[in-house]
Amino acid sequence: MGALEVHDDRSGISVVIPCYHTPGSLERVCQEITEHVAPLADSIELILVDDGSTDDTWGRISEVSERHDWVRGIRLSRNYGQHNALLAGLRQAIHPIVVTLDDDLQTRPSEVPKLLAELVDGVDLVYGSPISESQTLFRNFASVTTKRLMSRMLGPEINSRLSAFRVFRRRLLSGSTMANDPYISIDVLLSWATRGITVVEVDFDQRQEGTSGYTFFKLVRHAFNMITGYSTRPLRLVSAIGLGISLLGFFLLLFTLVSYAIDPTDVEGFTFIATAISLFSGVQLLSLGVVGEYLARMHFRTMGRPAYTIRAAIGPETVSSDVTDNAHRAR
Repeated sequence: MGALEVHDDRSGISVVIPCYHTPGSLERVCQEITEHVAPLADSIELILVDDGSTDDTWGRISEVSERHDWVRGIRLSRNYGQHNALLAGLRQAIHPIVVTLDDDLQTRPSEVPKLLAELVDGVDLVYGSPISESQTLFRNFASVTTKRLMSRMLGPEINSRLSAFRVFRRRLLSGSTMANDPYISIDVLLSWATRGITVVEVDFDQRQEGTSGYTFFKLVRHAFNMITGYSTRPLRLVSAIGLGISLLGFFLLLFTLVSYAIDPTDVEGFTFIATAISLFSGVQLLSLGVVGEYLARMHFRTMGRPAYTIRAAIGPETVSSDVTDNAHRAR
């Protein structure tokens, strides 16, 4: 069976890639998966999910799928975001081992064997973390900061070194069958199903095509969506802040009463009241904002807004043939 003959469940690998405005890199992606991932298993499938691209990305996916019968294409009706597009592809995967990659070849298929080598007994999910970041200094800082914030707020299962480069056992997806709302995090869904998570340092390349859709503000928004969508810690933090402010208010009241008892003319009325009102009103507005975010998410979920909708699909419903033979027949 090749290099991976330790576990029977490695006989099949599903590779899922969300695609957005990268038509020029798709053929090379297929070539590198054929060269570096296909020899690791008896059967393989590649699922390319077009996340509402407005260029020729879907046309290229269709061409690749027609040439290779182990490639499947899914086209979403509009742009839903990376995690939602990834969920659409993951739910179509049929093999016991799943690999997720970027479509811009920053995450290299040649590094997949390193991640698979760590998928031993007791480990269900392996992340590929870059040895050195290849983005700009500001982009790297924003990315690291938001990941650490998510890790701290969502719990220790969410590693601050997580990335879009993952290898995991498909059975972990059983914990995401009910997930169907606009605020999806694949990493959170996977963490619900296992604590057997590890990280491997791998080489990342420069982007081969396009630009990252994750600007600083989008990173912050994504982190905020994940924190308020999957954690109650912000509410607990607001409660702790409220308790602290209440204690501060009590001591300020006590200080005012003592000062007034000692010298009634020593208490600065306007300044003290203005400061106290500004402090407490700010905390109240912050608390209302956090609670409002939770209510908004509950509102969207009760509306039944879907995580994604599929516009078209191409390729076989199931894939069980050897990719090397298929690639040879395609030529």
